Amino acid sequence: MQALSDRELMNRFQEPSQRHAVFLVVVDRYQKRIYWHVRKLVLDHEDANDIVQNVFVKAWKNMEGFRQEAELFTWLYRIASNESFTFLRQKKARTTLSIDEYGDAFIHQLTADPLFTGEQIHAKLMLAVETLPDKQKQVFNLKYFQEMKYEEMSQLLNTSVGALKASYHHAVKKIEAILSDN
Repeated sequence: MQALSDRELMNRFQEPSQRHAVFLVVVDRYQKRIYWHVRKLVLDHEDANDIVQNVFVKAWKNMEGFRQEAELFTWLYRIASNESFTFLRQKKARTTLSIDEYGDAFIHQLTADPLFTGEQIHAKLMLAVETLPDKQKQVFNLKYFQEMKYEEMSQLLNTSVGALKASYHHAVKKIEAILSDN
């Protein structure tokens, strides 16, 4: 079943006896990409794992109603983005740290993470990215870290190429300003 296209998988999913097997293929096919997308947004490994689990729970519950108007990955990506931004909003509401305290805590958390192998400048970049509004952060991560083309992003985010270019430009300017102040 691994070699089937997404459309063929979704057709098989409509057969009740095939649902579990099809869903396992979908998870196997997209879990890593979804994890790294979420990880770029929330940064913490444990938080990312929790969110990815929530993404696939939601996907399982709603897969029968998936209309295939978008690609399967696009649908999962949107669920992952929404789950990540909801998590970040809730986390922000619980945070009572000043921006300097948050920055120090963030740098400590990032450098303590065994999956982080960057240097100090990378940590500063990640902190600067963390200060961006959600939309700009998402566009910056896709363009800078995942090297996605604007046309692909446009389909994925359902936004015009011009708006994406503007978001990226504003994100870069904000990051440059933050990094030049340090």
